Amino acid sequence: MSAILPGATVGVLGSGQLGRMFAIAARRMGYRVHTFSPDSDTPTGQVADREYERAYDDLDAVREFARGVRVVTFEFENVPAAAVEAAAQLAPVRPSGSVLHTTQHRLREKTFLSGRGFPVAPFRHVRTLEDLRAALLEIGFPAVLKTAGFGYDGKGQTRVDAAADVERAFAALGGHEGVLEAFVDFEREVSVVAARGLGGEFAHYGVVENTHSRHILDLSVAPARMSEETAREAVAVARAVLEELGVVGVTCVEFFLTRGGRLLVNELAPRPHNSGHFTFDASVTSQFEQQLRAVCGLPLGSTELLRPAAMANLLGDLWGAGEPDWASALAHADVKLHLYGKTEPRPGRKMGHLTALAASPEEAARTALAARAALAGRTPA
Repeated sequence: MSAILPGATVGVLGSGQLGRMFAIAARRMGYRVHTFSPDSDTPTGQVADREYERAYDDLDAVREFARGVRVVTFEFENVPAAAVEAAAQLAPVRPSGSVLHTTQHRLREKTFLSGRGFPVAPFRHVRTLEDLRAALLEIGFPAVLKTAGFGYDGKGQTRVDAAADVERAFAALGGHEGVLEAFVDFEREVSVVAARGLGGEFAHYGVVENTHSRHILDLSVAPARMSEETAREAVAVARAVLEELGVVGVTCVEFFLTRGGRLLVNELAPRPHNSGHFTFDASVTSQFEQQLRAVCGLPLGSTELLRPAAMANLLGDLWGAGEPDWASALAHADVKLHLYGKTEPRPGRKMGHLTALAASPEEAARTALAARAALAGRTPA
């Protein structure tokens, strides 16, 4: 199959910040970019050549979009399957609709992982209150009840600590099916962002250490602090996951590292990932360029880390007291600012990020946090 070369048009289903950074990478390499979502003046649309502002269930519009591009990819996994199928009638979709089908639904994802022998926490399917009570008898307390589909950034998750929490947790499902997972007492959360090409080539960005706040990624540091043996195991699991799924593109495999040193797969994201944003500044080839190379059938680029790096998310909360102090943050000479073009800052909404480069991961983390604190006129804790 011949490569899709610069000058061609690439389509993106979805229009958020991941699509924006993908479009920047694509435009830099001479590609044109079309984006499709129900919204206008989007992060992706601001830098794309064309922005389709149509609903995902408008399949005629999806087909019109797909006719105008050589390949379709996506920047978030909650695109309806029917839209992906409609696009695939007219252009290759990479990663495929089958990858999307598996990873956009927690039960299908967990079943896929466990069925192929990947390490996951114990889980049970929950449809009724009786299912939940029976599952808790097997899994025990504490546990986490999650909606089976369409969850991200901790949405649709309820911790169940005791019998008194059961009815409240079930009600939080809102009538949807759920997945009960054993609570993992982890030492840290890590991820591997990796790519797989059309011919099965594999490239990865090593293991990244992640810290969350309010279930939203707060800080990513590369490389992660862990033994070489555990890092090799994480990469090996990530490679096997991408191969089993048949991914063409970029996928993030998120792990819990337990206090006993065991890796458990937490979630899969079949697209560039927040924990890989540092690659835009700190790697020879960013995760976004790598996505482009993979879906266009080009050779994958080097993932060499030029310097240790840390990425700190900027949420809408930072605007609570007015415009952040950008100059103070950028007084840190080794810090890069990325803003996503979102006009309305809201608490918990990802508005941008800072990336700091340094001689060590620890120093990069300190610098990123200091720069973010300076945005609000604070000193870091």
